[in-house]
Amino acid sequence: MILTGTEAGGTLLTRRIGTVAVAAREQGNDLITPVPEYDFPGLKPGDRWCVCAATWRQAYEAGVASPVVLAATHEETLAVIPLDALKEHALDVH
Repeated sequence: MILTGTEAGGTLLTRRIGTVAVAAREQGNDLITPVPEYDFPGLKPGDRWCVCAATWRQAYEAGVASPVVLAATHEETLAVIPLDALKEHALDVH
C-alpha cells in the first residue's frame, strides 16, 4: 500500500539506489528481496518507488537520501521536508 498525503505526511517518487535500499532493509523494510507470492520482483538500483515523506526525511538526515522526481511528489510532502532539500535531490530540476 502506498500511503497518501494525509496518512504519511506526503509521498514522493524516488529512485532507489543501493545504499538507501540497504538502509531501509536494516530498519525492517526489505524492498530488495523478491516476494514471488505477491508478484514483487524486489527493487534494483535505478528502480523508482514511492516512499512516505517521513522515511525519506530519515534517510536525508542520515546523509543517504535517494534522488526524487519532484514533479511526482505530493504537495503535502512540504509539511515534512523543506523544498530546498527536495530540490537538492531532484532528478527533474536543473
